[in-house]
Amino acid sequence: MDVNLALSPQAIAFARLNTKAKVLARIAQLLSNAYGLEESEVLESLEAREALGSTGFGRGVAIPHCRSKDIRRPSLALIRLETPIDFGAADARPVSLVCGLVSPENAGATHLHALAAISRLTREETMLQMLADAPDTEAVYALLTNQFLRDAA
Repeated sequence: MDVNLALSPQAIAFARLNTKAKVLARIAQLLSNAYGLEESEVLESLEAREALGSTGFGRGVAIPHCRSKDIRRPSLALIRLETPIDFGAADARPVSLVCGLVSPENAGATHLHALAAISRLTREETMLQMLADAPDTEAVYALLTNQFLRDAA
């Protein structure tokens, strides 16, 4: 399944954040800076989605996601947290990897395919370990780019 997922090097960060609210704010900032979106709108949408139920996916991963009328294809931001935080995940494990996703407003199946691609990626123990061990954001970008290109082939 080909997911045409946008990933900008500017949308990847290592951070020390101690609350879910701060993580969502930073994801909104990364998404807005990297893809030219209105930060307050992205944050509001992420918070509204999170209010429906935690996007803590399990295994130390959260995938906060939303939609925007101002974007043409699903776009990703990633934060690796220096210290894991409680995200209300289903497995109760604290989260250290946050994959923020914003998709076009009317991209029903495309949004679900993008979520599924991120989910598959973060279910692989080897990939999670490589992301955790990556020395810098450039290494994370290379890992993700190689992974998504391989999956698209």
